[in-house]
Amino acid sequence: MRHTEPPSPSLCSQTSLFLIGRDREGHWVVRDLKGLRGGLFVGRTEALKYALFENGNRPQAVVMVPGFLELDMGSGWQDAPALAA
Repeated sequence: MRHTEPPSPSLCSQTSLFLIGRDREGHWVVRDLKGLRGGLFVGRTEALKYALFENGNRPQAVVMVPGFLELDMGSGWQDAPALAA
């Protein structure tokens, strides 16, 4: 049996929540809530692997979205400098 420690609170606060769903054209979409990271994927498995890799392998920080999820990286990239300041 493998013993693991719970994640530190500082790691939890830095981990982004990722949304996974399909857009209107049927592509699998992953994006974080801030709109800073994400992409289009061929399948659900690839989308899930990406989300887990980006959030430090935290399945509790991945949400499958019912209905449509559109990838809109434009607004997040424009707002990124304001968020960092």
